[in-house]
Amino acid sequence: MDKVVASAALAVADVPDGASVAVGGFGLSGVPNVLIDALYASGVSGLGVVSNNCGAMDSGLAVLLSAGRISRVTGSYIGGNKEFARQYLGGELELELIPQGTLAERLRAGGAGIPAFYTPAGVGTQVADGGLPWRYDGEGGVAVASPAREVRDFDGTEYVLEHSIRTDFALVRAAKGDRHGNLVFNRSARNFNPLAAMAGRITVAEVEELVEPGEIDPDHVHLPGIFVQRVVALTPEQAVDKKVEKRTITEREARD
Repeated sequence: MDKVVASAALAVADVPDGASVAVGGFGLSGVPNVLIDALYASGVSGLGVVSNNCGAMDSGLAVLLSAGRISRVTGSYIGGNKEFARQYLGGELELELIPQGTLAERLRAGGAGIPAFYTPAGVGTQVADGGLPWRYDGEGGVAVASPAREVRDFDGTEYVLEHSIRTDFALVRAAKGDRHGNLVFNRSARNFNPLAAMAGRITVAEVEELVEPGEIDPDHVHLPGIFVQRVVALTPEQAVDKKVEKRTITEREARD
């Protein structure tokens, strides 16, 4: 039952070229940076990544993306990542861009053993009709386009069929975890991390605070250990190393 692995490098050592990997995080919150850096150091390439976004500010998945280690992304937000846009428009990267809620449910459904589901999101658009450019040919043309999806009517409302997502591996970050793999996430880091963890056949969690089994109140567990195969305890320095994407401050009013 003790799932703790000695290092991040050992935890991802068996990830092969071409593997599919679900990665948690929302913006810069809850991103498993230590595991991603270990994956980069391993030299693995040709990865198919499933994540809300593909990193920013030279951190997170941007580390792998900039090195040309990612061949396909399934996500819902490109944001201000100029390198992502360059690779996509240049035909170097395949992108399946889907609604954010649909991405969340496809991951959750995969972990729950549900093969597909119907949703109204995307009906009447290229999400349902097909034709979204998944990969460009590098000359402005579309090399691979999304296929049309099944659409059905339920009680007078149309819904599009979406298939669930399962990946070979999943990398997540938790605020707290025990040796059995039970995890607790902090605030917005809870958005995609539990769902990514559920979707992975082998899930690796880096935890900011490692505790013994029984120290986490069962009512406070956000993700049970049945979904987690490996746990990596971060050092205090790694645990507090968190970037801020856009820092804003409010000027204080001058006092008499």
